[in-house]
Amino acid sequence: MTDEFNRYYIKIRAILGIDSKTIFDELTEALGPDAPSYPTVRRWAKRFREGRDDVTDDPRSGRPISVLTDENVERVRQVIEDDPHSTYDDIMGETDLSRGTIERIIHDRLKMRKVTSRWVAHQLTDEQKQKRLRICRQNLEKFRNGTWHLCDVITGDETWIYHRQIGRK
Repeated sequence: MTDEFNRYYIKIRAILGIDSKTIFDELTEALGPDAPSYPTVRRWAKRFREGRDDVTDDPRSGRPISVLTDENVERVRQVIEDDPHSTYDDIMGETDLSRGTIERIIHDRLKMRKVTSRWVAHQLTDEQKQKRLRICRQNLEKFRNGTWHLCDVITGDETWIYHRQIGRK
């Protein structure tokens, strides 16, 4: 249930003269752990008894939390794709976002972390998993056909990969 739905219920019950404790008990019985707290019910019931009509929140001071938009996430993703070695300062300069916002976007939304001065995804997407599976099957087929030999593969740390040259750091 939404906060506004709960407030409409509180409003009707308060106008009918029902005390805050009873309203709270009814909401708790109906909604369980999703019910608003008793101080919240008491505060809203008092407001409605004093004549308040609006059930929406009053405007709050301070900067709104609107920087974690899909547009900003995409801007940060694009900077990292263009230069995987970019730093927080580089990203801040490109996007005009704060360091904290960039950290939240990179770690919480993009699920990336810095490895050897390069941004790398924490978890693989389904597309990346499929690509790796396809490459592994191609490599296996090359072994079966005799195109490759064991000496063509570099191994290390329990991971077997086909050697390919990657750009410089």
